[in-house]
Amino acid sequence: MRKEINRNKSRLHRHKRVRGKISGTPEVPRLCVFRSNKYIYAQIIDDVQGTTLVSASSMDPEVKADFSTGANKEAAKAVGQLIGKKAMEKGITKIVFDRGGYIYHGRVKELAEGARESGLQF
Repeated sequence: MRKEINRNKSRLHRHKRVRGKISGTPEVPRLCVFRSNKYIYAQIIDDVQGTTLVSASSMDPEVKADFSTGANKEAAKAVGQLIGKKAMEKGITKIVFDRGGYIYHGRVKELAEGARESGLQF
């Protein structure tokens, strides 16, 4: 018999392993990405205090008005640019990128590039 692969279980295992190594601080917070079938979400988190400093998603009105779906690379890039703009307004310039166990490809890569374009360094 073939062993069935559970992709989300594998992703969560990778995410847990990576989270043991990286952490957001008040000086250099963590940019965390979550990808669903319909939307993409990004948060900038200070793990020391356990607070979300900035968040953006493809459900935000600024992004949702421009795209028919929130599940494509163009929407992901817009979310990256939006979270970068919000972070700059709060004075955040350097971050640690947490891809959430996802492969750095497609929507996750576009979100990261959009954040870099808006001025975030990681």
